[in-house]
Amino acid sequence: FSITVVERIFQLLFLFHSNQKNMNLYLGNLNYRVKEGDLERALAVYGTVHSVKIIKDRETGKSKGFGFVEMDDEAASQAIKELSGSDFMGRQMVIKEALPKA
Repeated sequence: FSITVVERIFQLLFLFHSNQKNMNLYLGNLNYRVKEGDLERALAVYGTVHSVKIIKDRETGKSKGFGFVEMDDEAASQAIKELSGSDFMGRQMVIKEALPKA
């Protein structure tokens, strides 16, 4: 390979990555025993999961029953359609696009 071919491959990879839009999802009504890995595995079926965060009480460290997941737009939209209201570890999960902090 010449250096220009390698450079072009990196340019294309960068463009592909920069054109990917991510959606931040809110997941609520979670069982308090749900771990971040549980959510990641459940949502990875729909596409790449970039981050998972279960919100915990500062004092006790216990789950507050909700969290956030960041994933590609298309995958997130599909996950919302298929998982909203579904049973997840004994609770009916709420999943929707997260609103920005006010």
